[in-house]
Amino acid sequence: MGLKTKRVALATIFGAIIFLSKTFLPYPIDKMFMIVHALLLALGALLLGRMGATYVSVIGGVLTALWRTATAPFTFFFALLYGLFVDLFFFILKVNITEGTVKTSRLVASMAIGTAFVGGISYYTTVYLVPLLPRNAVLERSILIIGTLSGAVAGYLASNIWSRYLRNVRL
Repeated sequence: MGLKTKRVALATIFGAIIFLSKTFLPYPIDKMFMIVHALLLALGALLLGRMGATYVSVIGGVLTALWRTATAPFTFFFALLYGLFVDLFFFILKVNITEGTVKTSRLVASMAIGTAFVGGISYYTTVYLVPLLPRNAVLERSILIIGTLSGAVAGYLASNIWSRYLRNVRL
């Protein structure tokens, strides 16, 4: 298998797993417990390099948008935005792979910040800009707190998975 084929296959597998995790959990639970989604985006960014999380999120977003046709544009847009935020914060916080290792603190911070941003923006959009949901202060705080913690935990898990099992993988 060629290098590009392996990258596309890995992004597709990760995107399909994201799709499955998003379709089995009802709304808004899927927004609070994004650990699977965040973990796969972090691993995608580490394994695929620049724009890796965006590749994974596009595939997951397309599949999820096909499943949730009523909110397809929002579903795809926020999936894409999540991948872009992960890649952006990997760049800003300099989450680099040096000598096969990655700095856990930078990876955790980038995933927590990216998850908090996309959670806040998606909630604000669906409640205030396009009122699809009523305002609920408890839900707002829950999404922000649990979503951010899920991102941080996913960053920590991704760092451990990378250090123990994937540091020598070359795509």
